[in-house]
Amino acid sequence: MSDKVILLVEDNPDDEALTLRALKKNNIGNEVVVVRDGADAIDYLFGTAAYAGRDMTVMPAIILLDLKLPKIDGLEVLKRLRADNRTKLLPVIILTSSKEEQDLINGYSLGANSYIRKPVDFTQFVEAIRQLRLYWLVLNESPPRWEATL
Repeated sequence: MSDKVILLVEDNPDDEALTLRALKKNNIGNEVVVVRDGADAIDYLFGTAAYAGRDMTVMPAIILLDLKLPKIDGLEVLKRLRADNRTKLLPVIILTSSKEEQDLINGYSLGANSYIRKPVDFTQFVEAIRQLRLYWLVLNESPPRWEATL
């Protein structure tokens, strides 16, 4: 499982640290790539700008996507991912503190695989990450690598 990359798209340094700590606490040894805004997420996923030349055969096993991001918001990132054959099947888990029902509806309408509200309590958050790991990194059967779907 450690060969499965996790892409964390999170602009809040405290939430980033909390997520990384929760992953570590659950013994998740996967490589975690952190990007801090929607534009960087797009660049990473499509191998452009600062990520030009990266190995595009290595795509994230899961994307943990915050919604309230600078430059390009999370819903727009999701929309762009779902519009491209190279990324349309990647599992996207919205991980947000937003309690807006419209964000939930929009996330699923745009093709999110899951929507998780960040628990305020660290113990609850660790448990949410444990369950996320069990399902998305262990039990879930991912589609074939993206280039096979073109």
